[in-house]
Amino acid sequence: MTKSAKYVMNDEEFIRQFEACALPAETFHHEQHVRVVWLYLQRYSVLETLIRFSENLKRFATAKGKPDLYHETITWAYVFLIHERMKRNGQEQSWREFVDENADLFDWRNSILKSYYSDETLRSDLARKTFVFPDKSVSSPNPFRNGTRSRE
Repeated sequence: MTKSAKYVMNDEEFIRQFEACALPAETFHHEQHVRVVWLYLQRYSVLETLIRFSENLKRFATAKGKPDLYHETITWAYVFLIHERMKRNGQEQSWREFVDENADLFDWRNSILKSYYSDETLRSDLARKTFVFPDKSVSSPNPFRNGTRSRE
C-alpha cells in the first residue's frame, strides 16, 4: 500500500483494519481515534460504541506493544463529547464537515479535556483504569443556543 493510499482508505476498510489491529501505530493518532468513534456512532448506540471502541482500542494498543497507553477516562470522555457534538450538529454531516465544525475536539495539545479535568486527575491510576467524572467546574456555552436543543 502506498503512503497516499492510507489517506483515501474508505470508512469500512478503516474500521476493519483498526479492529484487526492492522493499521500501523505510527499512523493512528488522535484524529484517527476520533474518526473511529465518529464512524461507530453512526452505526451503533453510544453505549455499544463505548464497549466496541474501548475493547478494540485496548486490543490495538496491546498488539502494538503498548498496552499501558489505554486511558479509560480520556477514551470515554471523548466518546461522550463526540456523541454530543454529532447530536447537536446533526449526524448527516460528512467527516470533513464534522472536523471543520469541531476543531476543539482535534487539538490534542490543548485538549478540550483540560476544561473538564485537572492534570492531576488525568495522570492518576484511577482515571487510567476506570472512568472518572470531571473534577472541574465548566462554564460552557448555553446548550440551547441557535435552537440546537429544545428546552424540556
